[in-house]
Amino acid sequence: MRLRKLPDPDNLPALEAQRFNIDPGAGMGLVDDPIRVLLLFGSLRDHSYSRFAAEEGARLLRKMGAEIRIFDPSDLPFPDQHDDGHPAIAELREHAIWSDAMVWSTPETHGQMSGLMKSQIDHIPLSIGSVRPTQGRVLALMQVNGGSQSFNALNNMRILGRWMRMLTIPNQSSIARAYQEFDEHGRMRASDYYERIVDVMEELMRFAILTRPHRAQLVDRYSERRMADSAETIRQKM
Repeated sequence: MRLRKLPDPDNLPALEAQRFNIDPGAGMGLVDDPIRVLLLFGSLRDHSYSRFAAEEGARLLRKMGAEIRIFDPSDLPFPDQHDDGHPAIAELREHAIWSDAMVWSTPETHGQMSGLMKSQIDHIPLSIGSVRPTQGRVLALMQVNGGSQSFNALNNMRILGRWMRMLTIPNQSSIARAYQEFDEHGRMRASDYYERIVDVMEELMRFAILTRPHRAQLVDRYSERRMADSAETIRQKM
């Protein structure tokens, strides 16, 4: 499995526990059916701040009762380099189908999301037969910056999320001068930036809980129903 193990999954030193009293799944039947969240990060550096940010988000999501998976893209080939049978591509797609929601966390590279982040999404088609790996799923976006705060990569990913027919939440996280915000162990220090990640993960869970029961209806399209009916009519006449 190309999944990263989450270090110190239950250690949240920057979180003020007395203020963190949210239980997004309370009374909604999520104990036996938790929200499933796939987290993608956009850098393979050993000290990857986009990965550190994704891991902080994953810890919070676990605290809220979600089931999380963090995909490790280190074995992923370039798009079009291999056919769809490549095991890393197949696993990424399986995780996407498994998920109810996703978190994309990327460094800003030349004013855009990183090539690695874009490559991961490029490996996920809009449809695999009758299965749609991203359509109707909730999406949260985060970016890290080496310098001052920017929103270029976030805006870039919003366009991509819309193209993938995902429900991108309004809130988002942009961490300026990320090298100052994480300690030597990759843990985020208490700050306004950390609090924004808490806000984003709470909002992701709320949107996922509200929309998951209605996902099929939310993405039901007249044009696709008409196309399916036409195809069925042709099949019956053959």
